[in-house]
Amino acid sequence: MKHLILDALRSWINQRPGLEHANYGDPSAYRSEVRSIGQDLQHARELLAAVAWRDGITDKDLIDASRRAFSGRLTIDTSSGVSIDYCTGQYWPTEYRRAAAAVLASALHEYWRRSTSSATAEARRSLSRSVIRNYFT
Repeated sequence: MKHLILDALRSWINQRPGLEHANYGDPSAYRSEVRSIGQDLQHARELLAAVAWRDGITDKDLIDASRRAFSGRLTIDTSSGVSIDYCTGQYWPTEYRRAAAAVLASALHEYWRRSTSSATAEARRSLSRSVIRNYFT
């Protein structure tokens, strides 16, 4: 089941954001938002890979993380297959990838907390500084 959840999350983060040009007053603001959304994509992909190869992280861990991370707005339903639902806060294109990354980081943090003495030290050995700064501080 874990691999199905990770496949669903991979599809989720890889979908196009669908930014509306009309929501931005000038091209520089739009480009800035595009860069930020692209960084969220890279963070989510890095965290997805980190979770995928750790056998100690289970499907239950991912479901539990979805309930506590990002105010529980991203939910993973496994009652009939795997589906992901998201309750938008302000503007979906700028937050859906960040929500997935937060869920993955929460599962990873909990795994490290259970298995090592320092989740932060383990994160420093395994993840980029950018991901650590955004999800582990």
